[in-house]
Amino acid sequence: MNITQTVDIPVSRKLTIDVPPGVPTGRVIISYEPVEPRPRKQRKLGCLKGQIWMADDFDAPLEDFKDYM
Repeated sequence: MNITQTVDIPVSRKLTIDVPPGVPTGRVIISYEPVEPRPRKQRKLGCLKGQIWMADDFDAPLEDFKDYM
């Protein structure tokens, strides 16, 4: 049986591995294979320009809260 999990090694350097049900108990071999981080895509500034707006009466009192004011 071969199970592959990708885990992040924390600063404490202690790993917790979830073993699926049905896997028998006993000794296992754990191998280490570093994963190269994917390069982040360059963000394009202003890509949402003109798609977000705020109503002119945004700060106006709401009718629902008239009794509380």
